[in-house]
Amino acid sequence: MRFTFLSLIFLFSFFVAGAQESSFFSIKKDSSGFLLTEKGAAHLASLPLKCIEQEYPNKTNHLSNSDSDHVLKPHELHPSFYGCLDWHSSIHGHWMLVKLLKAFPNLKNATTIRTVLNRSFAAENILKEVKYFDLPLAASWERTYGWAWLLKLDEELIQWDDADAKTWHANLQPLTIKIVELWTKFLPKQTYPNRTGVHPNTAFGLVFALDYARAARNTAFELTIVQSALTIYKKDKNAPASWEPNGSDFLSPSLEVADLMRRVLPKKDFIPWFNQYITAASLKHLGILPVVSDRNDYQIVHLDGLCFSRSWCMNGIAKALPAGDPRKKQLMRAAINHLTAALPNIVNGGYGGEHWLASFAVYALFQ
Repeated sequence: MRFTFLSLIFLFSFFVAGAQESSFFSIKKDSSGFLLTEKGAAHLASLPLKCIEQEYPNKTNHLSNSDSDHVLKPHELHPSFYGCLDWHSSIHGHWMLVKLLKAFPNLKNATTIRTVLNRSFAAENILKEVKYFDLPLAASWERTYGWAWLLKLDEELIQWDDADAKTWHANLQPLTIKIVELWTKFLPKQTYPNRTGVHPNTAFGLVFALDYARAARNTAFELTIVQSALTIYKKDKNAPASWEPNGSDFLSPSLEVADLMRRVLPKKDFIPWFNQYITAASLKHLGILPVVSDRNDYQIVHLDGLCFSRSWCMNGIAKALPAGDPRKKQLMRAAINHLTAALPNIVNGGYGGEHWLASFAVYALFQ
């Protein structure tokens, strides 16, 4: 009954405050979450469609090597993924369009989506994206957040029996292969994980990389990821979750590790690991919603994204726990609560949230 109550609160707040219709989402029959409708999918798809070919404002993070490359515009540096403020946001905006079109092939904006994706995935543009990583000092660029979303994008294409998707997947392969090569070289050198709540978080990146490796049946890459995860995280105990969140987090360092280890460890080994990894007090603390004081601030609005990423991590961890474990229901409730709180804010943060938050929402909803 609590899920139903939370869902009703969400529907009221979202569609009254946002002047939207309640047909964007429906409540699951068991009241355990939300289902995105075709109308809602079309609306969410409109957000990356607005920014994928919007060049400015732009945060290139480009390290200049000379006068000649210092003056290049974003679309000259990255002809496929130059919009949505930065490269990684453009990548997960593309992933979202693929995901939504795959789930709802009859979207009213389906033709526009395919046109945009055809331009982005043009073979010559992708090859220029690959060459960027061959620039001096560029081998670590977008490591590992942008890398992770690129592999998530390709994973989605791999699993879609669609003529356009097969072409896009084929065109994307040089960039995918480059990212896998860079990651494979990097993992043996990664002595310590990055436990931040923003882009370089190691566990988040490995989750997406592992999902891709399994979907692509790249067993060598999969084994490298699994070994790295076990080496870095298997001995973790008493995660300092009470320190979370930092003021610009969109990932939970504690939950991301657990979300990775549930994929890596057999279920019989994950439970005792999880028992030592996080205390009851820490788990309760992570259920407290973050306060987002200014959605026009490009850093503070990250905390809306934290709600979505916490939600998908909690949901996944809950599924790995046995039926009688009280933490299972606790995590499921917290997952719904975070999703409920964040969904109304997808379009309330100005461009600082609009250029990326919808993809986090879609990923959380489909989990």
